Amino acid sequence: MDKNKLIKSLYDNPELFVIAAARKRLLNFARYIQPEFSASEFHKNYYKVLDLFAHGKIKKLIVQAPPQHGKSQGSSRFLPAFILGIDPEKRICIGSYAATVAQDFNRDVQRIIDNERYAKVFPNTCLNGSNVVTIANNSLRNSNVFEIVGHKGSLRVVGRGGALTSKTVDIAILDDVYKDYAEGNSPIVRDAAWKWYTTVVRTRLHNDSQELIVFTRWNKDDIIGRLEKTNEKIIDVKNWSDLDNIPNGAWVRINYEAIKTSPPTEIDQRQEDTPLWPMRHSLARLKEQQALDPVQFQCLHQGNPSSAEGLLYQPFKTWVEKSDYGTYIRSGNYTDVADEGSDLLFSVCYDIYLSPNKAYNERTGNFEPILFALVTDMVATDEPTDVTTITIPEMINRNGTQKAWIESNNGGSQFEKVVKTKVKALTIPFHQSNNKESRIITSSAMVNQSIIMPFGWEKRYPTIHEHLTSFLRNFRANKHDDIEDGLTGVYEKEIATKNIHPYGKQTRGVVRRN
Repeated sequence: MDKNKLIKSLYDNPELFVIAAARKRLLNFARYIQPEFSASEFHKNYYKVLDLFAHGKIKKLIVQAPPQHGKSQGSSRFLPAFILGIDPEKRICIGSYAATVAQDFNRDVQRIIDNERYAKVFPNTCLNGSNVVTIANNSLRNSNVFEIVGHKGSLRVVGRGGALTSKTVDIAILDDVYKDYAEGNSPIVRDAAWKWYTTVVRTRLHNDSQELIVFTRWNKDDIIGRLEKTNEKIIDVKNWSDLDNIPNGAWVRINYEAIKTSPPTEIDQRQEDTPLWPMRHSLARLKEQQALDPVQFQCLHQGNPSSAEGLLYQPFKTWVEKSDYGTYIRSGNYTDVADEGSDLLFSVCYDIYLSPNKAYNERTGNFEPILFALVTDMVATDEPTDVTTITIPEMINRNGTQKAWIESNNGGSQFEKVVKTKVKALTIPFHQSNNKESRIITSSAMVNQSIIMPFGWEKRYPTIHEHLTSFLRNFRANKHDDIEDGLTGVYEKEIATKNIHPYGKQTRGVVRRN
């Protein structure tokens, strides 16, 4: 058709303009397929990002967005249908927390492709049994997978933990891998989700595959959080120009906060303290939710699972010169022996110092001594007892410990008997019967104030540092609490007693000098 005829044809049939636009951009496609679809400013920007993914400009994309803002409508319904229209050879997989949820996505995409409007936009993409298929074919079509008639393209859906054996995936979309707060804060579920992602999803990809992860954040140790800890680069983008030179293999991440906390950017032009989708979720309503549970709001609505409001401890103080904390009193050790197979053994050596100052106790009306426990060495390990019964005594002797408190619940009693024969310090076995969670929470502020870490401890003890600085008040969200339990024990045995004297003549430990 020559140019004049084409212009006349478009003039006679304006819908052709709309169809041509729908064929080029995801937002136009969504508006044409679903005329009642109303796009807010957020949706316009969100769909532009997804459009760049659909056309291959972004290979690996992470989108963090609050619930009930239409993220799945874009990522897991319109996007797969649009991609299969652009390229019916693409093999797409959608994974979600449950197979039933993933199957809902499958059926919704099928409905879009079966739509008469879709056939006008992408006439070469159709499904077995649709009105436009007039030839016999054996293309699959069920709630788990459908194939594009006459092409290699397909959409397969799977629940978290499901298999993808022998299936090649060109585009993997993970949409809400965690069902709710309980799942997102379960270490067991997070471990299972990560194992499924690394051993099932990632193994089905190839060099040219694309990945899209879009979900609400529940915990900093989710799949996105674990990717942050790997060697894979994640770029937080704010402007469209940031997408012009994406390093090879890098993830592009965009976080859409329910309430904007930063200045406007090209990708999110909102002013500070404005809602993401005001027509659906007003600022007043969001503020009410925030007031009810600030910690959960930071994770769920702000995409910020590392919020300090959810952490049990503030940053620990560090020592360089011990004398800055007063006068040396005694040297001790506290060892929390692993009770079960998944527990850690935690052992910490410390020096007790008495501050020249005193603190006023409003309850008693008295001025009381201020004691500090300056950590000199510590270890957290899951190694077997045949190893720890060697390494822990070595640490105790190396640090000139005078008394070692050894928690003797379950296997601790036998551990103490072995250690006792190998150290100069007096070992004190004891049984801890009080509720662990209650003890840790109740004493957390005093542990933070009175236990002083050695300068540079984040490099010397990286695992312990990571655990303490990310330990959440919600105990279900933490995989272990042995380190926190041990430091609480130090406070209870050495600080809370207000004992300002050396251990006494009964100790057979070495004398520790300032």
